[in-house]
Amino acid sequence: MNIIILNLARHTTKEELKVLFEEHGTVESCDLVLDKSTGKSKGFGFVEMPEAEEAKSAIKLLNSQVVANNRIRVKKVEDKA
Repeated sequence: MNIIILNLARHTTKEELKVLFEEHGTVESCDLVLDKSTGKSKGFGFVEMPEAEEAKSAIKLLNSQVVANNRIRVKKVEDKA
């Protein structure tokens, strides 16, 4: 399942994001969206979790949690029709 994480602190690293989600299950991939000109985080990223139940649990438990002084939003990426 592909998960989007919004409102991340700009200094949150890919490794920190991966560790946060690994507490809830297997993480297949983890990416932060970076500004092309500065190379700095835009404040959101994506995590891919292969096990749907683990992903649903992570979404439920991490949504609205405070991480690095920011209240993050976590939700499933919806497929475009």
